[in-house]
Amino acid sequence: MLKTKKTVTILLFFISALLFSQESINQLDSKGERHGLWKGKYEESNRPRYEGVFEHGKEKGVFKYFDDTKLGKVIATRDFSKENGSCYVTMFDRKDNIVSEGLLINKEYEGEWKIYHKESKVIMTSENYKKGKLNGVKKIFYDDGSLAEIINFSDGERDGNYKKYGVNEKILEDLNYKNDQLHGEATFFDGLGNISIQGQYKEGLKVGVWKTFEKGKVVKEETARKYTAKNFEYTINPEGEKIPGEMKDRVVKERKRIKKEKKK
Repeated sequence: MLKTKKTVTILLFFISALLFSQESINQLDSKGERHGLWKGKYEESNRPRYEGVFEHGKEKGVFKYFDDTKLGKVIATRDFSKENGSCYVTMFDRKDNIVSEGLLINKEYEGEWKIYHKESKVIMTSENYKKGKLNGVKKIFYDDGSLAEIINFSDGERDGNYKKYGVNEKILEDLNYKNDQLHGEATFFDGLGNISIQGQYKEGLKVGVWKTFEKGKVVKEETARKYTAKNFEYTINPEGEKIPGEMKDRVVKERKRIKKEKKK
């Protein structure tokens, strides 16, 4: 009889504890704002989606976000420890590798954001933001950590010098931008550091005399045609960005060269 009473007492204790824990989750304060531990779930699967603590409507500490699988891997964290309206965001893949990280202020990108190569600690892209827009230097790196591209942004637009390098660290392009358009001196290289083509752009269009080089000497000079926006030719580089049409063959050759060097 004593064992039965003891078993019942223990069972009631666990039931009351469970009910208390359930009641203490996803609560609102007297003003109707979230307060205490909150846990969200995916609607269809009912699996955990996130968990974190609120203090009278404001996030506090670290929030965790989970993928919609049985394992429930952490795919992101948001750290509100500074308590100044900002949070540091870290995104993960399902092997716990960091995919990207950076600061949000008022839900907008701010400061440096880093994107990493797949399943690697090597940075692929380093970008700088101000109030959600690209501002300052942006760098892109190859998977061995060597620099691939560097360019400056102002208020979300390309502004200033741009350089692109091959996997052999030799310069490929030295261009200039203004208001997100090619503007100013432009120099293209042959992949070995030698000048290949040189000229000027104005508001995205070729102007003046363009020179073609071979073995360090000018072999051809052409006066740029007065292109219009409709017939000015562009092509797309491997990063999905527009580049001058005269670089189309060079891009194809560079892709092939990168593949060969990676196989070695």
